[in-house]
Amino acid sequence: MPIVTLLCLIAIWEALVRWFGIQSWLLPAPSEIGRMAIEWRRELAWHSAVTLYETAVGFGLSLLVGIPLAVAVVYSRILQNTIYPILLALQSMPKVAIAPLLTLWIGFGALPKIIVVFLVCFFPIVVATTSGLATVRPVFLELVQSLCATSLQVFIKVRFPSAMPSIFVGMKIAITLAVIGAVIGEFVGAQDGLGYLILISSTQSRTALAFAALVLLTLMSIVLYYAIEILEHFVAPWGARR
Repeated sequence: MPIVTLLCLIAIWEALVRWFGIQSWLLPAPSEIGRMAIEWRRELAWHSAVTLYETAVGFGLSLLVGIPLAVAVVYSRILQNTIYPILLALQSMPKVAIAPLLTLWIGFGALPKIIVVFLVCFFPIVVATTSGLATVRPVFLELVQSLCATSLQVFIKVRFPSAMPSIFVGMKIAITLAVIGAVIGEFVGAQDGLGYLILISSTQSRTALAFAALVLLTLMSIVLYYAIEILEHFVAPWGARR
């Protein structure tokens, strides 16, 4: 049904553009967007690869830093009272405002975009992991403690497996935000990427090409989201069945 609905909306879009004779620079028809995508397929493939690289690296870094930090916050009362409130405050800072500063400090290239992606993904992963580790059912903890389990055994056998569903929820939220973060960075200062292509296309009134890049960004987000969902079925099937 979603596919049928989408096809109907595309058909209505095509019909309305043709019926009212709307210029392509203002609102291109889906057929014009498809033609432009085929014509610029090589450039679109290259810019998609750049955006995907920035997204994947920034997302991976957020996992490497965010999950260990969440573990430390759960096990340390000092970090709960010091670092965690600061993270909440930093999350309220708009990432669009940070991107120009990163370009000023670091310069052009992929690194500022990767840092923006990292900042966008970091908070959802930390919060989801912290919540999952802190909300383990007490009966499970009492059971393993009655068997004289060490703190490391409790973490490996109970806390972390119980937190896996929450961690994957944070990953799903973060991966969609990661694509947005990459585009934000490319809007500010870039020479490659789909965000850069959208910006240049808009200034040159190549609206169909901008729409083609938007379609690719949407598909990228959907594919990455379901890739994590598939990974969850293999890594934490007890959470995927919920």
